Amino acid sequence: MAHRIRSKEGGVGISRTEASVRVLLLSLGCFLVLMPVAWTVLTSLKTAQQTLEVPPVWFFDPQWSNYAEVLTLVPFQNYALNTAIIVTSVVVGTLLSCSFSAYGFARLRAPGRNAIFGVLMATMMLPATVTLVPTYIAFNKIGWINTFLPLIVPAFFGSAFFIFMFRQFYLSLPRELEEAARIDGAGYFRIWWSIFLPLSMPVIATVTVFTFVGTYNDFFGPLIYLTDESKWTISVALSSFGGSPRIGPQLHMLTAATMIAAAPSIIVFLLAQRYYVNGISVSGINK
Repeated sequence: MAHRIRSKEGGVGISRTEASVRVLLLSLGCFLVLMPVAWTVLTSLKTAQQTLEVPPVWFFDPQWSNYAEVLTLVPFQNYALNTAIIVTSVVVGTLLSCSFSAYGFARLRAPGRNAIFGVLMATMMLPATVTLVPTYIAFNKIGWINTFLPLIVPAFFGSAFFIFMFRQFYLSLPRELEEAARIDGAGYFRIWWSIFLPLSMPVIATVTVFTFVGTYNDFFGPLIYLTDESKWTISVALSSFGGSPRIGPQLHMLTAATMIAAAPSIIVFLLAQRYYVNGISVSGINK
């Protein structure tokens, strides 16, 4: 009879065979997920000739100078600054607009509130490509092409998905907090700023991670609206390593630049991981 592993509560758990199979499957899954990352790291440390060899070279002298050379081939610091300006502005705009809008949908009573919220949720089914041409024409008419404004300003008008997340969290907060604040003379704006926002750290962390990663990795938007190379973001600049006349196809440089570009997203996720996981669970279970 197969031995069974008891749970911490003292109940009968899964058998050792089942546990071994699960560990094996999880290990296989981790291998499949991490293999492309490992290949990217190894390629970033190869020479140009080694990246073209078949079968691939797995044992070699790492070329750590590739990472330093990446920063000299293109003005990487300038691209990083452009990206930081856009990402920071979008994150701030998204947090302010979405949290404030969600407070209105969750707490304020107004005729047609639920209908308006339903229309807002319906906009998530509208593909971005449908509005691409009219949006571009509108920004071109007001002279915003080749500026950061088309990439930043829309964030200050909210996002349906993030408004939904904030609203779900706000609905779970006790109304006694608001009533006590109103007795002390606080208005709607003060209640949102001083009570709801400080209590929303799990959702704020979740929205921050989603917005940061989405904006940081956005390639299509900057490619369309930023025509001047000096205003490129990192995601657009990475394409120059794929075979531009100035640099030429250099796979080892492309992967080195990719690893450098991936570092901020990884750092942001690790810093906000505890709040991020909690925010996902809170927003998913509360009504």
